Amino acid sequence: MKYKFIGAIACIAILLVGSLNWNLLFGLTTEKRVHQHLSYVPKQKCEQTHNDGELCTHLPLISIDTNGQEIPGKGMKDENGKHTGFSSTPDGNDRITASMRIMDSESEYNHTSDESTVSSDVIIHVRGNSSRFFEKSGYRIKLIDKNGNNNPQSLLGMDKHQDWVLHGPYLDKTLIRNYMMYNLSGEIMDYAPNVRFCEVVINGEYEGVYVLTEMITAGKDGARLNMSVDAKDNTYTGYLLRLDRQNDIESDRVNNLTEYTLRADRDLKLEVEYPGPQKLNETLKRSIETDFSRFEKALYSYDFNNKKYGYKNYIDVDSFVSYFIIHELVVNYDAGSYSTYIYKDTSGKYKMCVWDFNNACDNYQEQSVMTVQHFEIQNKLWFGMLMKDEDFVESVISKYRSLRKTVFSDKYLEEYIDGVIEFLGPAIERNNKRWASSFSDDTLLEPEGRNLHLYDEAVMQLKTFFSARTAWLDDNIETLKQYSASSKIKKYTEVTD
Repeated sequence: MKYKFIGAIACIAILLVGSLNWNLLFGLTTEKRVHQHLSYVPKQKCEQTHNDGELCTHLPLISIDTNGQEIPGKGMKDENGKHTGFSSTPDGNDRITASMRIMDSESEYNHTSDESTVSSDVIIHVRGNSSRFFEKSGYRIKLIDKNGNNNPQSLLGMDKHQDWVLHGPYLDKTLIRNYMMYNLSGEIMDYAPNVRFCEVVINGEYEGVYVLTEMITAGKDGARLNMSVDAKDNTYTGYLLRLDRQNDIESDRVNNLTEYTLRADRDLKLEVEYPGPQKLNETLKRSIETDFSRFEKALYSYDFNNKKYGYKNYIDVDSFVSYFIIHELVVNYDAGSYSTYIYKDTSGKYKMCVWDFNNACDNYQEQSVMTVQHFEIQNKLWFGMLMKDEDFVESVISKYRSLRKTVFSDKYLEEYIDGVIEFLGPAIERNNKRWASSFSDDTLLEPEGRNLHLYDEAVMQLKTFFSARTAWLDDNIETLKQYSASSKIKKYTEVTD
């Protein structure tokens, strides 16, 4: 009888542990990720009388008033199409102050005439790289108070902060790539930026569907990166680095191992993103350079996979594995070069963070290596060494197989796309009417035949891409073992502890 009782208790314990760790078994995070389209509660039909042209939307509505000023930062070209710089204000500033109101009723449709749920002054400018030249602009906004100080607010149910991005899908005719992939990444990584769809009005003019996005930065509460800096004592619990295109700013440049040994692409620059310029001093920067170089020295050494000295002592391996899989799934090969974020938080381990899927899923402007039948991330900085480790490669393969049963299954991906489209509803037609130019411009993608002229065609292209890509990955994921084959990495494993 005693053994039956013990056996019953053991079975119950196993069931409880299994239920608590179901997400962990499939490589998913235990934090609840809010997917706006899944949590949305349909609203009653709006019964208000509307003036001609008045916007009435079920989506959150953001209204920005610049007091007649043009928002600077737009890309400029000469008559020959050569890039000549970015627009600025008449007095040469690259950003302006404006006022912002948000209408976000939980039960009723939103209008610009409604009482705002959030209001704040903002510093705003056009952001992006190639997207600065699109007709539809994306914006970086910082919430400030009347004295110009940071004014952190919770926007559209996301964690309180002052730094935000308004991503305006234009090249992505489906409107959903960033929303979808940030959310799916957030299901399998410790952190991915939170996102919400909204519609935007600037100076009374309708500007279409946007994706309000958290900036990757530190935060005292909620989902943002768990790190802080004390500039007075020159101490930190973590920091955020960004690998991106070269610029002329030297104060945030990190002279790390792969920089001074010329391993990194000379067109790229690793810089300190957090702490920002107000807290980053020379002492802190030198400390970060030294700290980060310890990881790189371990990674680029003969002992790179050694238990005592190797890279595993410095990184959250699963974070790098997930980053690899996500970007290979969507063939986003800007990752590892441009807009590449790596951070250390209070865990003491380096982790990767995703950013920008606008070009993903065969939406890159130039048709190059962004094909379905291809692997590329193994050639990127840090990953070239990680893929020499058999354990890392096996982890990539194993996690990919697990994710194919859950958030990366064909059924889940297709239903996710359909669910987002259903949620956006009439906002899609409004956006596409406002930005019909995106469907008539055959210069956006090269060669010309890749440009799509109907929304339904764009959606089908995205679905077809996922179907073809997952089928190819299923058949070829095991070939990643070639990068850790003993014959290929012999010179790195000749020295042992």
